[in-house]
Amino acid sequence: MRLSKRAEYALRALAAMARRPAQTVSQIEELSASEGLPPKVLEQILLVLKKADLLHSKRGVGGGYHLTRPPGNISLGDILRAVDGPFLPIGENPAELGPGLRACFSDLTVLVNHHLDSLSLADVLARESGGSMHFDI
Repeated sequence: MRLSKRAEYALRALAAMARRPAQTVSQIEELSASEGLPPKVLEQILLVLKKADLLHSKRGVGGGYHLTRPPGNISLGDILRAVDGPFLPIGENPAELGPGLRACFSDLTVLVNHHLDSLSLADVLARESGGSMHFDI
């Protein structure tokens, strides 16, 4: 299982925005250049994140995007669901797996979603600065 490129780009863009002071406006061109992301794809992703109420936009000169909440209140799960939808490792028709495999993958879905929801953009920044975290699984 891999993250989609869109999900990766969304995570990278929001982490970059979280590194800035609160309410600092980020422009697409600036984020694209600093993170090495394609500007057209980034623009589409930021619109999706705005619809998911993770970003606000400001129009006009000096316009751009900023986070709607502090980095500690935006989970990686919020971001990934906004861009790619829910984490479903067994696809559309889990009944075909049989009860044993279906139960195992159901457990996996719960664990992954819980983990992603427990990690915030603030946790990402803490790890960047050398902070470590311990997780009980």
